[in-house]
Amino acid sequence: MKQVYTILFDLDGTLVDTAPDLMRAHNHVMNKFGYPTKSTKEIRNLVGQGAGAMLGRSIWGQAKKEFGKVQDEKIKKEMVKEFVDYYGNNIVNESKLIDGVKDFLIWSKENKISMGVCTNKQEHLAIDLLKKIGIYEFFEYVAGHNTFDYCKPDPRHLTSVVEILDGDLKKTLMIGDSETDANAAKEAGIPVILLEDGYTEKNTTEIYHNHLIKDFIGVEKIVAKYL
Repeated sequence: MKQVYTILFDLDGTLVDTAPDLMRAHNHVMNKFGYPTKSTKEIRNLVGQGAGAMLGRSIWGQAKKEFGKVQDEKIKKEMVKEFVDYYGNNIVNESKLIDGVKDFLIWSKENKISMGVCTNKQEHLAIDLLKKIGIYEFFEYVAGHNTFDYCKPDPRHLTSVVEILDGDLKKTLMIGDSETDANAAKEAGIPVILLEDGYTEKNTTEIYHNHLIKDFIGVEKIVAKYL
């Protein structure tokens, strides 16, 4: 049956509160390589651009490119690999669904809405997390950091998934929690539903959005207006 609409979701901080498990993996790496650890609250401000970016921003408090200050390329790769390996083995110890997510996904499926995930998490980690937390079957496609040759905030990360889903950009919504999601959607011409208290250092007033939500409870009312 023909899908009537498409919704793209970010993953970390949007569908799932992954900060506690990301914090443990981050601190495992920092302890091993001799760098300061972070709290869960601090980790929420570092997530969104992939493991390498998170580690780099953690060490220098700056952009992804600052990870280059580690002179030894081998050490950088070892740090990222250590993070991915540890996190992959401890991916759902404390992570939990954002309130209302499961009910909203069920409602969307019942209303013939096509759904995909666009995350800057590595694809295999994203799929594993979605399976273990029990919502993988709702999504028709999962695009991670390494699925294409580009990722958010590049709008092609979103537009490529819409194309794969045989969707229409004019009948698509993006639900995310950070400027990375919002900027990609804005460039793609897709309306944005933004979660408050996202994994970002920015205030919601600084992030482009069409709708602001606390969690997924009652989001059906917003989406229904687009159908």
